Amino acid sequence: MDRKKILIVDDEPAFVEMVKLRLEANGYDVITANDGEQALEKVKEDPDLLLIDIMMPKIDGYTLLRELRADNSTRTLPVIVVSAKPDLKDLFQIEGVHHYIVKPIETDEFLSTIREVLEENDG
Repeated sequence: MDRKKILIVDDEPAFVEMVKLRLEANGYDVITANDGEQALEKVKEDPDLLLIDIMMPKIDGYTLLRELRADNSTRTLPVIVVSAKPDLKDLFQIEGVHHYIVKPIETDEFLSTIREVLEENDG
């Protein structure tokens, strides 16, 4: 099985590093971006899944998602929102987000959600 590549988009370095280490320990390749603007560049590296935060500098997570959905090459890219704001879940589900995880994350549930979304996308 090919290693899946995950793009983490979050402006909190400690969170990014923690998630990156956990994902790599579970066999994923990881690329990172500190904001939505960087993410639009890094998405050209063809990730299999995006993990995006909402509150970020330059381009926020909602705007990033809208831009990804407007582009034919990234329209169907699986996205999981990982945010400390539980009250925005419905808004993102309308935009086609696969899952919405509230920080702080619980590792086992987080990893199983990632596996589930990647399997859905392969099927």
